[in-house]
Amino acid sequence: FFIAAMLLELYVTTKENIKTYESKDAFSSITMGLGNVIIGFFSKALVLVCFFYIYEHFRLFTIPVVWWSFILIFFADDFAYYWFHRISHSCRLFWASHVVHHSSQHYNLSTALRQTWSGGFYTFIFWLWLPLLGFHPGMIMLQMSISLLYQFWIHTEAINKMPHWFEAILNTPSHHRVHHGSNPIYLDRNHAGILIIWDKLFKTFEAEVEKPIYGLVKNIETYNPVKVAFIEWFEMFKDFSTSKISIKNRLLYLIKPPGWRHDGTSILSDDLRKEWEKNKNTNN
Repeated sequence: FFIAAMLLELYVTTKENIKTYESKDAFSSITMGLGNVIIGFFSKALVLVCFFYIYEHFRLFTIPVVWWSFILIFFADDFAYYWFHRISHSCRLFWASHVVHHSSQHYNLSTALRQTWSGGFYTFIFWLWLPLLGFHPGMIMLQMSISLLYQFWIHTEAINKMPHWFEAILNTPSHHRVHHGSNPIYLDRNHAGILIIWDKLFKTFEAEVEKPIYGLVKNIETYNPVKVAFIEWFEMFKDFSTSKISIKNRLLYLIKPPGWRHDGTSILSDDLRKEWEKNKNTNN
């Protein structure tokens, strides 16, 4: 299905004279996806064990597997995903695994396959409250998979806009292009999984108003899948191991946003956005 979808996208974008694919980049993304699937056999086993342990020993209620509970899990899972995604952009420990998905300077369906090799072992903590409430682990894993599959199709430039009602409620290619943009106005915006309503509710929504520049503020300039998977872990622990800094600052390198520096030279996403807004107002 993924291969067929990518070939269709390539045909459409080529016909429309939109250059979205670059062979080395696409190969790197697909390799990252295959690695994620292989490693996922182990990480998902860990997740399932943790979910079942909480469900069997600590659940507050028992939510039956019936039609209405699938509606509840849909909203609960999407809410959990929003906060996982948002915090993955504001805490370097989670960014170290999530940055993989943003490391491509292209935006196409192969980018959707550019997934972490490390995140599956610890990011599931954002979903632990679901088995605690009483959702069966099988339901949770199913809905997490549905969410991931939904997000595949929104990684494209072949679709401009969906109908207005669709854009108002659901995540779309337009909304998600914003999320992958490194333009100052787009940084750390549109963290939605399926429903865009969370971004609108928690003030992280940004409409697509200018062409996104895909990639990172500082791109990693490599197609090597191993480097893509672990380069930010290496950089984070290098900062953590900086000599002659306090234990507090070492820990802050793990929990502060990407770009934070202990010496006061930090340039964060908010700083870049404020500078952009200042220049915009000056020019106007």
